[in-house]
Amino acid sequence: MQPSVCYLYQVFIAGGVIKAVGHVPREMVDDYKHVNEVNAQNLSITPGIFDMHSHIGVNAAPHLQGASDSNSYNGIAQPWLRSLDGINTHDDSYKLSVAGGVTTSLILPGSAGAIGGQAFAIKLRDTAEGSTSSKLLEPPYTLDGRHVDPSVRPRWRHMKYACGENPRKAYRGTRMDTAWAFRHAYDEACKIKEEQDAYCEKAQAGKWEGLASKIPENLQWEALVDVLRGRVKVNVHCYEGIDLDDIVRLSNEFQFPIAAYHHAHDAYLVPELLKKTWGGPPAVAVFSLFSRYKREAYRGSQYAPSILAENALRIIVKSDHPAINSRYLLYQAAQAHYYGLPAELALASVTTTPAEVAGFGHRLGYVRKGYDADLVLWDSHPLALCATPAQVWIDGIAQLAAPYVSQKPQMFQDVPNTPNFEKEAAEAVKYDGLPPLKPKEVRDMVFMNVQTLRTGKGGSHVAASLSGGMVVVKNGEIECAGSSQDCLAMARAGDMDVIDLHDGSIAPGLISFGTPLGLVEIYAEYSINDGPVADPLNGNRIPSIVGGDNAIIQAHDGLQFGGRDTLLTFRAGVTTAVTPPAGGHISGLSTAFYLGAEHKLQAGAVIKDIAALHVAVGHLDVEAGPSISTQIATLRRLLLPERKSESDESENWFKEAAQGNIPLIVNVDKVDHMATLLVLKKQVEKKTGKTLRLSFAGGLEAHLLAKEIGEAGVGVILNPVRSFPTTFDQLRIIPGPPLSEDTPNSALLRHNVTVGLGVEEKSQASGARFDVGWVALDGNGKISQEQAIALATTNLEKIFDIDTQGDFVAYRGGDVFDTQSKAVAVISARRGQVALF
Repeated sequence: MQPSVCYLYQVFIAGGVIKAVGHVPREMVDDYKHVNEVNAQNLSITPGIFDMHSHIGVNAAPHLQGASDSNSYNGIAQPWLRSLDGINTHDDSYKLSVAGGVTTSLILPGSAGAIGGQAFAIKLRDTAEGSTSSKLLEPPYTLDGRHVDPSVRPRWRHMKYACGENPRKAYRGTRMDTAWAFRHAYDEACKIKEEQDAYCEKAQAGKWEGLASKIPENLQWEALVDVLRGRVKVNVHCYEGIDLDDIVRLSNEFQFPIAAYHHAHDAYLVPELLKKTWGGPPAVAVFSLFSRYKREAYRGSQYAPSILAENALRIIVKSDHPAINSRYLLYQAAQAHYYGLPAELALASVTTTPAEVAGFGHRLGYVRKGYDADLVLWDSHPLALCATPAQVWIDGIAQLAAPYVSQKPQMFQDVPNTPNFEKEAAEAVKYDGLPPLKPKEVRDMVFMNVQTLRTGKGGSHVAASLSGGMVVVKNGEIECAGSSQDCLAMARAGDMDVIDLHDGSIAPGLISFGTPLGLVEIYAEYSINDGPVADPLNGNRIPSIVGGDNAIIQAHDGLQFGGRDTLLTFRAGVTTAVTPPAGGHISGLSTAFYLGAEHKLQAGAVIKDIAALHVAVGHLDVEAGPSISTQIATLRRLLLPERKSESDESENWFKEAAQGNIPLIVNVDKVDHMATLLVLKKQVEKKTGKTLRLSFAGGLEAHLLAKEIGEAGVGVILNPVRSFPTTFDQLRIIPGPPLSEDTPNSALLRHNVTVGLGVEEKSQASGARFDVGWVALDGNGKISQEQAIALATTNLEKIFDIDTQGDFVAYRGGDVFDTQSKAVAVISARRGQVALF
């Protein structure tokens, strides 16, 4: 049985409400018979996290055909729809999100329609009733036929709008069609409102003659009438300046306020426009790094939150769960802080600000007397890297039965210091969201005040202390690393640029794998992508002129340099990407390339034309696709052909893999499929007498087979780094602290598996070094910094048989693991140059 009250130092909660904050009189506590006392050990306590934009429950995990209810395609403007009617209580996300400190979520309908319907706020805890309705935070008066009581505080309703590409594509129209759909819907609502106002005016004047017995109403449009009456918090999915301008004009034409613009990737470019919204400036609910997945998001900037805050607009950071796993919503706020959003605003962006903007500031978003006892106790400062709840309370009920709390270093208990990005933020605005990203290139460079140097030689990444020394680079090679006195003569020998790293560091360049860097510029725009590889197992035939279904596609042929995600990732300390073709079950041959090159003919641009052969085993499409046994049978035939055919290109490449001449990377998550692949590996090796260099990518259930994977010498590239059960093939994850002591990395490394880190989304590849730091912190001493950095460097080199030694990154203001440091240069012996940012 859960205790009804808990007592923490300086915070006393009882009956689901905060009773006292600060000094808590003992006599107050003594009034209660059963009191739990929790020693917070000087840790941080915050209000519960409020996710202002979530589809948890309506896009339930794991994703199954019958578990998605976010969008309706039965009309472009449907204010009568309600997300409440589609919220599934059997979503594995609830417990995971609570484990990240999320206590409340606003569940929005999807963005297919201009008016997608009504949204509802829920608390994420389980209830005794177990129903969707019992999760509601504050049911609006209109629910279940209850009437508005104007004499008391309003119970806010919520509505979801969308503009731009989503409704345009869903209904095969244009932005003009969407704008008219809004105006037509509001015109209908205005007519009803005017009829109601006229009715009430006559009734109040006692003019009953000719009046109907009931006030004019229309169930379909009543929610939109309430928008006009100011009873609804309107949330608008809107990206570009053109669409924001449409909505601002709409709000003024029909005189209704807007609570927040969501996504709003262009908002930082048009802050004064937003302030013209009727009723006052709305808040802006943004991502921190998630951009360039479609044209509307192309100008998105990591500096947007700080720029908007400087323009006096309220900032909310949200998840759009499951687009971004809401368990790590606080990490999104921490990234916004890293790129310039002040700490107090970053923390408020996921607690106080969304609570206020959503109309719940009277009971959520603060640690105050009389507020809901939705609290999170953190094992480190909430904005510190890898901050993890030690306990979460919702309505005063502890949500973590036996939380595993890691011991974070003392430095993580303070507000993290961050670099200065004022210049970069100013350039983002100056260049209308597309600032130049090409680095300056020089051959020689002197780095002063270098604190540490990690060479990576011999597989070691131990930081050698230089104690504020000097590193001299000539023709891209580190020629001297030591004290200023040791290297001064060499530094003076040439006319070299000098960079002061301010107690910074130099570390190996990181490697990115898992996203189509170099092949895709904007996911949703085919014209600037390499395009998908045809999948014969799904009936998509490869043209015969290419070789038919036996053709194996090479990513090297479609490689594009100079893309925005490519260069932003490069400028964040990732120097190499390994990218396979975007395909189905047999995607083809990956290539390894240097992210800072201008084109593939430059020296050192392509590190390895062909890095590995890539296939996938699993349910790539939850609605169709060949059986798993068909996929395995295909792979078996290709690796163990019954006949020899010199003209069969696919068999030639699979023969190379079977002979151990090229790595075979299988994208697979389910442990049962991995077990079958391990059996197949033995069969191939028995026949060939060679070692099949097999690795698993994805690998979310690999921990269940860690011993066998380690014994088989199979590598695992974990992707995503922080596990989430998006599909049923990924159901049995290790959640990590606070839900488990083990992490996927620690479980695999314990059995000597060669582990690499992958990344799911290319606009987030720039956060690779923080992923490395997260792994080290999450391991609670079981994973050293040296082991962690190997996950994104030498381990991936081993898996793909590539050599990136000689590529280093210089960080100003700290080590590669420090959130106060900033990548300022890439040293490349292969290119014979230093790239300066």
